[in-house]
Amino acid sequence: MNKTVLITGATSGIGQATAGILAENGCRLILTGRREDRLIQLRDRLISTFNSDVICLKFDIRIREEVKKAIESIPEGFREIDVLINNAGLAAGLNPVHEGSMDDWEQMIDTNIKGLLYVTRLIAPQMTERGSGHIINVSSIAGRETYPMGNVYCASKHAVQSLTKAMRIDMLPYGIKVSSVAPGAVNTEFSTVRFKGDKEKADAVYNGFTPLMAADVAEVMLFILNRPAHVNIDDILIMPSAQAYSRDFNRSGKL
Repeated sequence: MNKTVLITGATSGIGQATAGILAENGCRLILTGRREDRLIQLRDRLISTFNSDVICLKFDIRIREEVKKAIESIPEGFREIDVLINNAGLAAGLNPVHEGSMDDWEQMIDTNIKGLLYVTRLIAPQMTERGSGHIINVSSIAGRETYPMGNVYCASKHAVQSLTKAMRIDMLPYGIKVSSVAPGAVNTEFSTVRFKGDKEKADAVYNGFTPLMAADVAEVMLFILNRPAHVNIDDILIMPSAQAYSRDFNRSGKL
């Protein structure tokens, strides 16, 4: 697959796993994130394992000026971006609205919605100009359903779902594909971040069942990108066998 792919939030979880599977399949990669040490480690591993062409961009997706400066710094050989994977996102806190942290709300809105828009606004024009490209937005089951105490996180992922539909419409005249990947429970840093590093609470989320792994979602990304030119995967919902919808789990330990 001879494509140049920019992945936001590549330092862990789904982004990191997607970088691995795309490197294995011959993609040139632009890896972005805030944790430079992790970006460098991932870059070096992909180069040594797959002999990949990989560069890193360290920036905070919430800060528009940083995003612009980073995108403008992309070297010539990587400038024609074929695929944008808007993966960076997080959940912060798990409280009812009347007890919610406004700092948490701003972090989620700035990352999950505004950050996605900042990057897309800078990458999409080159796609429309040449009449080709693919944008994949990482959503969530939380973008389909609202669950108790998920309020602002669910709202942010509903926004991602809506923006994906809007992009699909806006990009249609230019032949650009737009897709959404919406996972259920995935065992990444997600819950650790949500619970501010409390590993006991984070681990309890996955008690009694086998959640998705980041690699499961990465394989879906590869599937989407490998479809023929006349096929666009608009939206995929991927769930653990033990999870039905947002709140229903089989915690018997058998799945």
